[in-house]
Amino acid sequence: MVPHAVIGVDIGTSSSKGVLVGPDGALLRSAVREHTVDRPAPGHVEMDARVWWEEFVSLARELTADGGPPVGAVGVSGMGPCVLLTDADDEPLRPAILYGVDTRATAQIARLEQRLGAEEITARCGSGLSSQAAGAKIAWVADEEPEVYARARRLYMPSSWLVRKLTGAYVLDHHSASQTTPLYDTVARDWYAPWAGLIAPGLDLPPLRWSGEAAGTVTAEAARLTGLPAGIPVITGTVDAWAEALSVGAHSVGDLMLMYGTTMFLVHTVPGLLRAPALWSTVGALPGTRNLAGGMATSGAVTAWLRELTGAPDYTALLKEAEASGTGANGLLMLPYFAGERTPVMDPEARGVIAGLTLSHTRGDLYRAALEATAYGVRHNIEAIEAVGGDIGRVVAVGGGTQGRLWTQIVSDVTGRAQEVRTTSIGASYGGALLAARLLGDVSADDWNPVRETVVPDPAAAERYAELYGLYRDLYPATADVVHALAARQSR
Repeated sequence: MVPHAVIGVDIGTSSSKGVLVGPDGALLRSAVREHTVDRPAPGHVEMDARVWWEEFVSLARELTADGGPPVGAVGVSGMGPCVLLTDADDEPLRPAILYGVDTRATAQIARLEQRLGAEEITARCGSGLSSQAAGAKIAWVADEEPEVYARARRLYMPSSWLVRKLTGAYVLDHHSASQTTPLYDTVARDWYAPWAGLIAPGLDLPPLRWSGEAAGTVTAEAARLTGLPAGIPVITGTVDAWAEALSVGAHSVGDLMLMYGTTMFLVHTVPGLLRAPALWSTVGALPGTRNLAGGMATSGAVTAWLRELTGAPDYTALLKEAEASGTGANGLLMLPYFAGERTPVMDPEARGVIAGLTLSHTRGDLYRAALEATAYGVRHNIEAIEAVGGDIGRVVAVGGGTQGRLWTQIVSDVTGRAQEVRTTSIGASYGGALLAARLLGDVSADDWNPVRETVVPDPAAAERYAELYGLYRDLYPATADVVHALAARQSR
């Protein structure tokens, strides 16, 4: 047991979450600050980075108010990979460009593939260029906003921005760097100077550390603003999905973490480098680890859209209606590509499709179809992982979507795989707290956060879903031409 409580804060797509965790892993307090992202043009998804620090300050003050236990370390994480460019004085030059949900850099991807070679990029970086590649988005700023780029000196992501504000340190974790394709050499585990100089000239790329290493200590000024003790250590931090995996102990070879959030994310730990053009091959959050990762552009985002569109009072009501709908959503089939799709489709021009609608279908059918669509997407990603040599043993679920059980049950039925659900499923903020605690002593995720239940596939439902999954896989190629034409009209 560590001697002090710790704080973990995660900057997410739709909210920032903070937790105060006791020395034994008990969740003592939690707090949330909801926010929205900006979508100034089709395919553009941005956020004002000043909100990240403002929300951290607010969360830290709430979590430590009223004489709570002494805090001994701070953990941070955030959505990523993002591109926040600042000038030499650390003033943001424009809103941060977000991760793979932002699909603006298609022209830069094509140009870089032609110049550097798609196969050479995959060989050096582990992954091909896609909407997830932060390096291509830096190139977009240089192309489209040259007056902004001319002033750019530093590159931040949400976690590293918090570290800078808390400690004054300019660092980035290896995992986040490995998603700046093609700037990072995943074999050498370092910035690749020839391509970094070509794509990001003039940028002082940050020194690299591992996620759980101390980046520095809380400064007197940061302590005054946040209420945290001056001098306590702050971890380097990482991307939220990797913090989520750590929060539930899913970081051993063979583990697969499923993150049920605004987007669905998968992180599979592998014994060595596996190159995967249709996935993301990254270094892990912990030293010596490597991952294959996948991500869907929407999951919880679609369910939230449906709730707002249909005026449902809350998610509890929708889940009851979806459960009553039954396996197969009464003949509805959805493609959940409402913001394009990331892995393994890699199509920023994909769009959502709802097939089989009749006048008799209900809100519950639509909601059920959305949950099932995410499950089909998970199965598609699992098959892509296995196709390049991944060997999945244990599946661990985490995130807000694990509440209520129906969604996890559908995913288990569609994939045919059991899922562990841990006692605490709050996710990345808890994972950041776990890494912070490790700065103070020996901490195990299994001790801090034991298994609460295991969701097991229902054989009858699995048989039915096997047939529907085949139709799901047929639907995208059958509609792609029409959808792409419509996407082109939407961007005019």
